[in-house]
Amino acid sequence: MDDLTLDADLDHHLFKTNLRESRSISAAAYNMIPAMVAFAILAATLLGIPDPLVNARENGVFRSYKISGIPSFSILTIPGLTTMLHLVIVTVIITVTAPLLFDAPLPANWLHFALIFVAMAVACAGLSVLIGVVSPSSRMTVLWSQLVFVPSMLLGGLMLPYSMLPEIAGRLAQLLPATQAMNAFNGLAMGKAASFPPWGSVIMLSISGVLAFGLAVYLFSWDSRNTTRRGHPLLALLALLPYIAGILLLA
Repeated sequence: MDDLTLDADLDHHLFKTNLRESRSISAAAYNMIPAMVAFAILAATLLGIPDPLVNARENGVFRSYKISGIPSFSILTIPGLTTMLHLVIVTVIITVTAPLLFDAPLPANWLHFALIFVAMAVACAGLSVLIGVVSPSSRMTVLWSQLVFVPSMLLGGLMLPYSMLPEIAGRLAQLLPATQAMNAFNGLAMGKAASFPPWGSVIMLSISGVLAFGLAVYLFSWDSRNTTRRGHPLLALLALLPYIAGILLLA
């Protein structure tokens, strides 16, 4: 009798374990497309845009652009636009292959999916350009980029659901574009429940991206030897204002 009870308890335990594993796998597959798209945006912008801008400034490329009459606005927006174009191709590949290889569900609303993609791409591209403008050297671009990239991977909802974060960590995570984008993806594109107002996330991403581009143009320096700027590099922190306002207003 004891052996039968032990076998029954063991079978019940194995059943619950398999059920939890299947649920975790299905949840991971459900978030696969938005998480991979968000990861691609973060990697392409934060790890790809700032360093070439700093190297071009240090090597005097911007000086020759200035002599040729090329405006700073074009210098800063073209890298962002070309990166976003490449990200469109990557996103198409992800959305086509993920359902075939991993049985990942497609977005329930494609229009909202595209809108959130553009909003996150603009926010991350603007932030990356701003990092390239305010960083005095290539080493500092790595530091500032990783300061955003690593927390985005850990707290942005790509690896760990936002609902599992402690309250304080959740508040800090809302300062990250990845958190806002994943919240909007879940609430507007994937048909899931959002942790906070999803349209607020889209608005914050859009405003922050435009503000970051504007600050980058204002703080732009043609030559690394020219130490005078129109503003202090700490003004770059103003790009976080939309997220801070969102935390205060949407709490």
